Amino acid sequence: MQPLEHVIGHTFRDPALLRLALTHGSVGYENQRAHSDNQRLEFLGDAVLQLALSHLLFMRLPQADEGVLTQARAQLVSTKALARIARRIGLGAHLQLGRGEEANGGRDRESTLADALEAVAGAVHLDSGSDAAHQFAARLFAEDLEALNRGLLDANPKGQLQELIQAVGIAPPLYVIVGAEGPDHAKNFIAAVSWQGTQLGRGAGRSKKDAEVEAAQAALDNPALRELLRTTRVQLDEQNRRS
Repeated sequence: MQPLEHVIGHTFRDPALLRLALTHGSVGYENQRAHSDNQRLEFLGDAVLQLALSHLLFMRLPQADEGVLTQARAQLVSTKALARIARRIGLGAHLQLGRGEEANGGRDRESTLADALEAVAGAVHLDSGSDAAHQFAARLFAEDLEALNRGLLDANPKGQLQELIQAVGIAPPLYVIVGAEGPDHAKNFIAAVSWQGTQLGRGAGRSKKDAEVEAAQAALDNPALRELLRTTRVQLDEQNRRS
């Protein structure tokens, strides 16, 4: 575990906490016996990261209002963002998985990596307290926080999508929660966003709001959005000429 501790910048006083944070629920399921896994630490780590990143954003973005800060935090703690950081630090290589989960690609599954990163954050907090957890978050999220400062990350994809569609002058996009997966204490919601009867993006997140943000970003990245906007403008222009 020492290479991982070096990467995350924290040496555990109780290494068992780190081992637990890296133990997926599939290990106990396949053994058909009681086996501790990282779900409880994931629950704690979610709150730990929310608080640490809220503080970091508050200090780094003094001119941002509550709405912008909320959207920025949602982007930083989205499943996609957490999985990206987990891959960056090579977290997947340290996971303890059941054979079935391993065979099904669990070591690189976004939700598994995101859950494990949250669990590690929870483990750091239990091991050494809130200051250590804050330092952990500041270290691992440094690149994404810096990108926010430079304006390279859009903190409000829902707002950007709304503006693009409003420019055409008709109905706003429609967001629908189409599913959820995972245990009750760690639900992963799935949202879809549609416009003019066409689904433009889907996204997953720990809350319905986070899932909608991910769906909006997927829509913005979808070339079909630009084509749909173009054809809608043409149709509206034609209707205006006839009226």
